[in-house]
Amino acid sequence: MENETADLYRYFDCTDNAEFPYGCVEQTIDHDLPHEIDYLRRHDEAIQRIMDTVEMPDQLAENLLMFIRKNDGKLGNKRRESEFAAMKDEEVATLEAIVQDAFEDFAGD
Repeated sequence: MENETADLYRYFDCTDNAEFPYGCVEQTIDHDLPHEIDYLRRHDEAIQRIMDTVEMPDQLAENLLMFIRKNDGKLGNKRRESEFAAMKDEEVATLEAIVQDAFEDFAGD
């Protein structure tokens, strides 16, 4: 039959649709997982060293680590005067150095 177009639509090309999930998996395996493992290793090291230096509840140590990381390696004055008021200046400086050391040359978040 003339002007038959069924063959044009019967087998559509879904190569791009198949390559996209493959690319996502490849990105996850090659970049995201190694980055996350590196972060977790550094995080665990920092928490362990914090806990070895100053006795505090686990959640407070986690918060301390987060606050120091979010404030470019320093504990902010507001947090220093509230949650961590009981700590001495030398202790705070030591803990800041621990976090900075653990996350030195980390590829970012």
